[in-house]
Amino acid sequence: MADEISTAPAVADPAPLGLAAFALTTFLLSAINAGWAKNTTGGDWWGYAIAYGGLVQLLAGMWEFRNRNVFGATAFSTYGGFWIGLGLWLHFTAPTAAATDLVAINRDLGWILLAFAIFNTYMLMWSTQLNWAVFGVFLTLEVTEILLFIGNFATKKPALPPFNATPLPGLIAAGGWVGVLTALVAWYTSAAGVLNGMKGRVVVPVGRPFLAGTPAPLPRAAAQA
Repeated sequence: MADEISTAPAVADPAPLGLAAFALTTFLLSAINAGWAKNTTGGDWWGYAIAYGGLVQLLAGMWEFRNRNVFGATAFSTYGGFWIGLGLWLHFTAPTAAATDLVAINRDLGWILLAFAIFNTYMLMWSTQLNWAVFGVFLTLEVTEILLFIGNFATKKPALPPFNATPLPGLIAAGGWVGVLTALVAWYTSAAGVLNGMKGRVVVPVGRPFLAGTPAPLPRAAAQA
C-alpha cells in the first residue's frame, strides 16, 4: 500500500513570473511618475495593473502556497492584490473624486501607499534571510513607497496620471525614478530565477542571505531537477 502512495510532482518555481509581473507594471507607472512618458495618455499602466501585475502576480502567489514558500506566497499575493485594488480604485473611486476634489485622490493614494509601506517594512526585514537580489527588490520598493506616500500627502495640486494637468511634484517624481530602479532589480531577479531554474543550478548570481553565512537555497523545483 505504501508503494502506491507517491509524493506530489515538483512544480515550476512561480517566483520569476511573479517578479516579472511586478516589474513590468511598476515600470509603466514609475515611468509616468518620473516624467518620462510625456506624450502618452498617462493610463497605459492601468490595464496591466489588473491583468499582469494584479491577476498574474496573484496566481504566482497561489502557486507559491503549493511550493510551501510562505514568503513568496505572502509577497506575490499581497502585491497582486495591491495592483488589482489600485486598478479598481482608479476605475470606480478616482473619477468620482475628480469631479469634486482632485487633490483628495492623492490623499487616498497616500494612505494606500503608507499601508503598503508598513507591510513592505517587515517583508524587507525578512528578505534578509533570502538573498541580495530579493533584498534589493524590497529595499528599493521601500524607498519608492516612502517617497510616494509623502509626496501624495504633501502635494497641493492633482498629481495622479491621467488626472494631473501639471508636472508631478518633486517627491513623486523622485519616487518614479526609484520605482524604475525597483523594476530593473525585480526584472534581474526574475531573469536569474528563469535561467537558474532551467539549469537547476546557480548561473546568474543572486547573492547570499544578507544576515546568514550560507548560500541561499535554489528554488524547490530547481533543487529537485
